[in-house]
Amino acid sequence: MSSFWENVLIETAARYSVAILCLIVFLAIFELVTSYKNWEEIKKGNFSVAMATGGKIFGIANIFRYSIEHNDTVVESISWGTYGFLLLLIGYFIFEFLTPTYKIDQEIAKDNRAVGFISMVISVGLSFVIGASIG
Repeated sequence: MSSFWENVLIETAARYSVAILCLIVFLAIFELVTSYKNWEEIKKGNFSVAMATGGKIFGIANIFRYSIEHNDTVVESISWGTYGFLLLLIGYFIFEFLTPTYKIDQEIAKDNRAVGFISMVISVGLSFVIGASIG
């Protein structure tokens, strides 16, 4: 049975499945902390929400890419991926804090594309910084 789990195809499928599951859970958490409903806004054509959400998806996936690359077991990958997600979430709150003259969520909900773009770039950029430090 141990040779079954050591098969590279099985291990790849396991890591992929776990990363997808974590992506869904982490996006649900982002949905809880934003004042707008991501998927409803995207369905309406809100491009700012699409950019911000796309940046979060890329950021989470990129963190898991580094986590998988640098860890031997699925459990270690999940642990580091979760830690990386928490850091990305903290980055989201710092971005909101650093713009006291307006609310990021409200601007994105109003389809302010400049704010949506910056939000996307912050998520993507932070994911590289977080990923580079994953052990």
